Amino acid sequence: MPGILWIASYPKSGNTWFRALIANYLKDGEAPVGVNELSRFIVGDHRHTEYEQHLGRSMAGLSDKEIADLRPELHERLATWQQSTTLVKTHNACVFVDGRPLITPSATAGAIYIARNPMDVAVSFSHHFQIGINRAVEILCEKGKTLPPSAGNLEVHLGSWSEHVTSWLDAPGMHIHLTRYEDLIEKPAATLAGLVNFLQLPLDEAKLERAVEHSSFDNLKAQEEESGFKEARSDGMARFFRAGVSGGWTKYLKDHHVQALIESNGAVMTRLGYLGEDGSLRE
Repeated sequence: MPGILWIASYPKSGNTWFRALIANYLKDGEAPVGVNELSRFIVGDHRHTEYEQHLGRSMAGLSDKEIADLRPELHERLATWQQSTTLVKTHNACVFVDGRPLITPSATAGAIYIARNPMDVAVSFSHHFQIGINRAVEILCEKGKTLPPSAGNLEVHLGSWSEHVTSWLDAPGMHIHLTRYEDLIEKPAATLAGLVNFLQLPLDEAKLERAVEHSSFDNLKAQEEESGFKEARSDGMARFFRAGVSGGWTKYLKDHHVQALIESNGAVMTRLGYLGEDGSLRE
């Protein structure tokens, strides 16, 4: 599939873990791919680095309009970067901003969307951004939400959790493969095999087993503890790889948090199996 294959997710939904699985399957080395080497296999659409490489100079002083003008140019460049499929990570929703798409259709071959129970996302989001649970829940429910630019990164257009999910899953003409974080935990080999089939690559069971072993959450966490992770908080206030579990929200969320998330996101939670058809919670 020539063009960009987006690795898309709401933040703290397992995007990095999933990228490690892909990288380790593609490399198939005796040792795991270093967590700080993932960008060799999968680049990002939100970092200044890719834009500056395209420009040949610093982004300092560029206006929002100039960045918006550059975005489709960069996407088209990335689409032909490797003469085949280019894997690109994004946390942006698949939406239009000021009448222009954040995800350039002509450069897009398809997308892998990684979903996670918003109850657990709220907890992980709270830890990573060092904000209270109340505020994390509010953000997941906030329509049109954006994350402001940070050091070396562009603004990210999220929307609410539901808006983010449906912007990708219901994008017209999008060739998409849905993966759930919970499936990465419960059946990593089968989940990776589904991705390999989606990519139309030969399925090699031995490679599959090595990739799963090399990409275990414990392995990634140990790498961060030993050598750090460049995508973690620069102030060291929170580990990037924290728990790697599903259902941990039951220890942190109060009833009013749960109710707020369901009121704003219940329909999509049911669609993805996080709520039963009768509205019952599934941990």
